[in-house]
Amino acid sequence: MLYLVSTPIGNLKDISSRTLDTFKEVDLILAEDTRRTGMLLKHCLIQKKMSSYNDTNKERITSKIIEDLKSGLNIALVSDNGTPCISDPGFYLVREAIKNNLHISPIPGPTAFVSALICSGLPTDKFSFSGFLPKKEGKKTEIFNNLNDGTNIFYESPHRIIKTLKLLSEIHPDINIVIARELTKKFEDFIRGKARELYLDLKDKTLKGEIVLLLYK
Repeated sequence: MLYLVSTPIGNLKDISSRTLDTFKEVDLILAEDTRRTGMLLKHCLIQKKMSSYNDTNKERITSKIIEDLKSGLNIALVSDNGTPCISDPGFYLVREAIKNNLHISPIPGPTAFVSALICSGLPTDKFSFSGFLPKKEGKKTEIFNNLNDGTNIFYESPHRIIKTLKLLSEIHPDINIVIARELTKKFEDFIRGKARELYLDLKDKTLKGEIVLLLYK
């Protein structure tokens, strides 16, 4: 069995009893970052064999993982935090497992963009999630010029968020924006306003932490 195991996005108290049970029972944990997952396991007083699974090595090692699953091993896949396969390389492994008729089971838990959406105050009846925004301004401009109906949700780096707000203030000055920052952590913060207003308010500030950016025209 391949288990897709969700882990806390910040607050370790959000870990579920089912997640803990799965970690104890599997033969191997595949982690995007073994150091980060190792800290989580240490906090939970769990010792388990781990192996790295990320964008760099996924094509090289997936066939070996498939063979391990076929041999009867139970394996858990985790991302750095949140739900596997959401803006991480898990999709590649899941697709190969399906091709090989292997069993896959989700262990549900936190997902940053869903937590941001439900607290945003923006419409939740229709939304789209597009993962991380591209680094290049040209590609970002193309995305902002072709936003979907409903609430548009992206992940953005704290190092680029001010430039992104500037771009939005030029393309859609009156678009509704919510910046969800440091979700579930001590300094959790929601910043709401129009693009032009937010850029002027924040242009000389430094925003830190993981950021979810929500837009609604």
